[in-house]
Amino acid sequence: MPMRTRVGTLAALAVTGLALGATLATPAEAAPKAPGFLAAADLPPQPSSSWTAGKVTRGAGEEGLGVCAKTDVPARSSAWHRDFRTELETGARQVTVVLPDTASAKSLVTRLNRDFTSCAARIEKADPETEATGKDYGKLSVEEGAHVYGLHTESSWGALDVNLMSVGRDGRTVTVVDWGQMGRLSDAPVKAFKKTTVTAVNKLH
Repeated sequence: MPMRTRVGTLAALAVTGLALGATLATPAEAAPKAPGFLAAADLPPQPSSSWTAGKVTRGAGEEGLGVCAKTDVPARSSAWHRDFRTELETGARQVTVVLPDTASAKSLVTRLNRDFTSCAARIEKADPETEATGKDYGKLSVEEGAHVYGLHTESSWGALDVNLMSVGRDGRTVTVVDWGQMGRLSDAPVKAFKKTTVTAVNKLH
């Protein structure tokens, strides 16, 4: 009986060791996969130049969530960005953030909408020599919704810039698209940018 007990104990230890070894050998969790992103062909057409798309890169980059966003990428979330450019002075950028849950994603969208709405007033307050005009181009019906905004700035020395911005959500994923060039709001391809925004949200998943 003692011999049988010892053998049983050794067998139990062996099984425990195998289980522990299997646990230790489990590979690290794979890095999160990036959501779908816009392609160059999805951007508003440029009359005399074509778009070039950069790589989808981890993180929000130095520009964060856009030219008008004062909100940072929330903690415990995963972000990616992609830059687009033309041979002219026109550029665009998409930033996508995957939040831990839907409630966090809704909260981020609310804060970004607030940022975009107040952007022009904040620019003029920070720089009295710059005149800024904001425009709300309304909501878009795609997945959990999207919203498009415009911004025009004119400096005291005559520099004119126009930006179109949008924020959209699909579940716990939020995407921001920012387009900009020299000019006025009347020069901005609003209809085409709305189509770009719808495509951006639809491509997320």
